[in-house]
Amino acid sequence: MPNDDSLSTSRQSAPAAERNRDPILAVLRRVLPPSGLVLEIASGTGQHAVHFAGALPELEWQPSDASPEARASIAAWKAHTGVANLRAPLELDVMREPWPIAAADALVCINMIHIAPWAAAQALVAGAARVLGAGGALYLYGPYRRNGAHTAESNEMFDLQLRSRNPEWGVRDIEAVIDLAAQNGFAFDEIVAMPANNFSVVFRKEAYGG
Repeated sequence: MPNDDSLSTSRQSAPAAERNRDPILAVLRRVLPPSGLVLEIASGTGQHAVHFAGALPELEWQPSDASPEARASIAAWKAHTGVANLRAPLELDVMREPWPIAAADALVCINMIHIAPWAAAQALVAGAARVLGAGGALYLYGPYRRNGAHTAESNEMFDLQLRSRNPEWGVRDIEAVIDLAAQNGFAFDEIVAMPANNFSVVFRKEAYGG
């Protein structure tokens, strides 16, 4: 069992996660089922996972990440907080099939698809279609372009910064994400404007595909 010092060292913290967790939670309270299993993709530091699981005790929260450092941080946050309904993090890369989980009642993915190639968004939505049943919620959060334009100058600068790091990254067009979801059997449910020029986007798995 790791000692307290090693857990503290492993426990990463992102200021943005602290700032946006409560606005995101307010949306999740409405769109997630009252009970069941929520799969979180690209859980990062684990700050969101412990916060959401602690606030929604009737749900089982399954964090995941492709990064060993992120999974160590998630595990350290779990140990630090003792949240009972937070599961141990899974090693999950959306591009690698099969996923290590066969079914969930909802899927949450925060701040991933703009910091990854478009192929990762495609794999994410295809994977969500495999694990979610009819009516299951797919929740995405992050910055998006709307009607071909950025919603804020800061988002445009962020997009340029991302593309300079990797030409395959970048802020996505919300219309392209909605089309991608439809191709995989998801109905667009709602989009919610969030602080710092971000959006919550909610889809529901249709009963008989797209």
